[in-house]
Amino acid sequence: MSRAAASWCQTRLGSGDRSVTGPSRAARRLVTLTEDAAKTYEAAGVSLATADAVVERLRSAVESTGATGFGHFAGLFPLDEGRLLAASTDSVGSKLLLHRRAGTLRWGGMDLAAHCINDVLCSGADPLFFLDYVAAAHIELEQVADLVEGAAEICRAAGCQLIGGETAELPGVYRDGELDFAGTCVGLVARDNLIDGSRCAPGDAIVGFPSAGLHTNGFSLVRAVIGDNDFDADVVLAPHRLYLDDVRALRAQADVKALAHVTGGGILGNLERVLPTGVYARIDWDAWERPPVFHWLADHGVDEEEARRVFNLGIGMCAVVPEPPAGALVIGALE
Repeated sequence: MSRAAASWCQTRLGSGDRSVTGPSRAARRLVTLTEDAAKTYEAAGVSLATADAVVERLRSAVESTGATGFGHFAGLFPLDEGRLLAASTDSVGSKLLLHRRAGTLRWGGMDLAAHCINDVLCSGADPLFFLDYVAAAHIELEQVADLVEGAAEICRAAGCQLIGGETAELPGVYRDGELDFAGTCVGLVARDNLIDGSRCAPGDAIVGFPSAGLHTNGFSLVRAVIGDNDFDADVVLAPHRLYLDDVRALRAQADVKALAHVTGGGILGNLERVLPTGVYARIDWDAWERPPVFHWLADHGVDEEEARRVFNLGIGMCAVVPEPPAGALVIGALE
């Protein structure tokens, strides 16, 4: 069911705006851990090593088309001599399963738009437009409206137009009750303003921007911890933060050499994606206060090493600067 931009509001929006402060307190629930819950991402069914291997396997195919910079947060396409388009595609992933259980699908839409826009920001680009893709065995209008309205809220905040998308009913591909939500953001950056990490050097400071919680990664492990138990949606499902204003404010005060959106792979894994060969990040893990959800995971058997490898641990975006401005949260340095 292809959707043209002209018919967008008529075909996809219909339930009206709702408060984004979250579900009612009556809907909030406490979680209890089952004794046999998985404590690692791999035991929960996700291998970060396999993900890395896929990237390397695909690199030659991608680069054979003339593309470069494969593996960065956003792909770049030369628009003309002075400008580049920056684009990123992602999905909400298995967090949607918990959003459905908690009745917070609007937050799922916010997750998706913020995630994709943040990726584009890492190149120094300003977001231009966003497209989405919703797929299920059977489409339920209210669920789709919740997702798209949530994405639209973030797009409005970012000055990014939501210009269209696709809705697909795929019985036989998805099981009854399953839902998937993916999207693409495209931005624009002048070549002179491109941020690619190439100027990073030992001695540079790493500035961190706090996360709202888990954001949109690691939920296969989180769901293994929760099992069939009740959970507190406000703590576990807090929407992914948009970092547009934070990044713009920092760029107005400092020379930002690199930006890393902390998604799958944790703080170190994502900083590695933007640092030159031979330059490494040293993190002061006690430099900030972690949101309660990370203490909850630790209490339920996820050890520190695994948590650092999988989750953002309270830092959703990192910036590398030669001199941090006053008041910046410095979480480490390059060496």
